[in-house]
Amino acid sequence: AMGSLCIGLGLSFSYSQMEPPGDAWALVLGATLPMAGVGLQFNGIQTFKTGRCNGYLPWLLAGLALILGIWFVVLHPDIQARAVANSLIFGLCNAACAHALLIRIEQPLRTAYWFTGATFAILSTLFLIRAIIVFFSPPNSYGLYLQTPINPISFFIGSMAQMCLAFGFVLMLNYRLSADLQKLAASDALTGALNRRSLEQEAVRLSARCTRTGDSLAIMMIDVDHFKSINDRYGHQTGDEVLRRLAAVAQKTIRSDDYFARYGGEEFCILLPSTIEKDAWILADRLRQTYAGMVMEFGGEILRSTISIGVADSTHAGLEFTALVAAADQAMYRAKQEGRNRVMMYSAYLFV
Repeated sequence: AMGSLCIGLGLSFSYSQMEPPGDAWALVLGATLPMAGVGLQFNGIQTFKTGRCNGYLPWLLAGLALILGIWFVVLHPDIQARAVANSLIFGLCNAACAHALLIRIEQPLRTAYWFTGATFAILSTLFLIRAIIVFFSPPNSYGLYLQTPINPISFFIGSMAQMCLAFGFVLMLNYRLSADLQKLAASDALTGALNRRSLEQEAVRLSARCTRTGDSLAIMMIDVDHFKSINDRYGHQTGDEVLRRLAAVAQKTIRSDDYFARYGGEEFCILLPSTIEKDAWILADRLRQTYAGMVMEFGGEILRSTISIGVADSTHAGLEFTALVAAADQAMYRAKQEGRNRVMMYSAYLFV
């Protein structure tokens, strides 16, 4: 916003001097402010993307424009050299902004990024064409006060582009906000895992895909052993931290195409596409061992916690999500009955 304001003020200073000889210092300021404005816009883009930017960049660009303005307007007046130099710098700065935005990114942000980046690219092209035209113009044939087509064309396209940039920046913010809200709606606030509703939606999609392709679908149901005792002894804040640490371990253990969710309370669920029960058991046991080996310290007290896991797949329970959950639940409760801190397969006692 500050960048756009500086560009607007700079243009007003420049084009208010439409009668010769004009105010030299107004012309200098008319080039310095837009240069700082482009630097601020670039910093805004970088901050939006990464949270970091070079705070000195707008000042450096403004200083460069100020030096060029003083040299070509006050000390050694040369309107054509000033126009070429400023156009080249503006063109390169806008090209840098376009390069920062025309990147591969997921929708819907891609639409906003590419629209804004394309506008910067148009501005960059405009300034470079202006530099070429002015450079090859005969001596004394170019000036702000002369009726040359490049002046009104540049002003019109530049003004329209600034309006498009403002719209593009607002679009970027709106899409980022929309994506953040969707992420919040789909995730569990405590652990960052998917919530139950999102997991059920993914399960419907995966079941339909497995029906078409014939792939198997496996599921794990995970429960923290003696979780009520942890809450009673250490407090609910400690219980929450135990759940967060379990979620962190699970997310590092599972594969990139698996779906990890908090199913309710201290119970978690993992959907494993294209996986059979035996392979799911191997992954589940690795998760169990990793979590059991963790040493957690709260308030100077050492806490060790374990989990029980039930595993089932579509070969034995079918592709219906509720049936898969029920089968894995049965296996998990069997694991608890047999002493906890273990993984049980639904098929291991299905026909017993």
